[in-house]
Amino acid sequence: MNLKKPKFWDYKKPNYISYLLRPFTLPIIINNFFFNLVKNDKKYQNIKTICLGNIYVGGTGKTPLSIKISKILENLNFKTATIKKFYKNQIDEQKLLANKTKLYCNKKRVKALNEAIKDNVDVAIFDDGLQDGSINYDLRFVCFNTLSWIGNGSLIPAGPLRENLKNISNYDAIFLNGNQEDVSEIKLSIKKYSSNIKIFETYYESNNINKYNTSDRYIIFSGIGNPESFRKMLDKKKFNIIQEIKFPDHHQYSSKDINKIKLLAKNLNAKILTTEKDLVKINNNDNNEIGSVTIDLIIKQEDELIKYIKSNI
Repeated sequence: MNLKKPKFWDYKKPNYISYLLRPFTLPIIINNFFFNLVKNDKKYQNIKTICLGNIYVGGTGKTPLSIKISKILENLNFKTATIKKFYKNQIDEQKLLANKTKLYCNKKRVKALNEAIKDNVDVAIFDDGLQDGSINYDLRFVCFNTLSWIGNGSLIPAGPLRENLKNISNYDAIFLNGNQEDVSEIKLSIKKYSSNIKIFETYYESNNINKYNTSDRYIIFSGIGNPESFRKMLDKKKFNIIQEIKFPDHHQYSSKDINKIKLLAKNLNAKILTTEKDLVKINNNDNNEIGSVTIDLIIKQEDELIKYIKSNI
């Protein structure tokens, strides 16, 4: 069962609930301490590895960025693949990766990597795995959503962080994924802990928006880590949204869920719109009458990123 993250996680500062939960962050602190002691320092010689992970739990844009970097490297004539650890509740991301890249998915990332090596893959791109000490990646990128950033700045369960922000100095680059928000303050916060770290900004651009009449009435729904980004993208395009329904991240839709949404849309004389990631989770028999927004991830400093990756793999 997927649970919605607590609202107080994304407050600008910790509230009293967060402070009460501070003692329960001790397991995370201990785990991070021993992770740095026992992590594998040996790199693979016959394949290059890039990991896109996060320290904020969920909804930071790792999957679209993994797809984007895979395509960039393919255009540079590298044989690429994506790797994702198998989780039963993350079928949506696995389907997206399989549809758009060569995906190796296994309960153990090392086994998936060994399969890619057997197939003579040049570069393996890991969707998540920064906290997996069994692999020493050639490049390690941290993703953030610009709207949620680090939430209240506290560790789980007092907040949404797997690691303290100061740990970004252990990584090679940061990606700020959003809808072209002002990130100047975020950059200043990053530079306090790592003055030389590379920072890349990305945003989402719909590639099928012209098929929809934005003045129609719309009900939108999603089960993603940051539904605010989906809503904001549609608001920027002046969609007439009359109601929004939010499900937990990775929610597996039942026919009952979809029928309720369809009935609501009928009663409100509205059309239904969701994300590409959500649509792949809906049974083909149920997805009629449901539109989806497909996106391209735009990297503002793409030429700089290409240069950086080529010099480091």
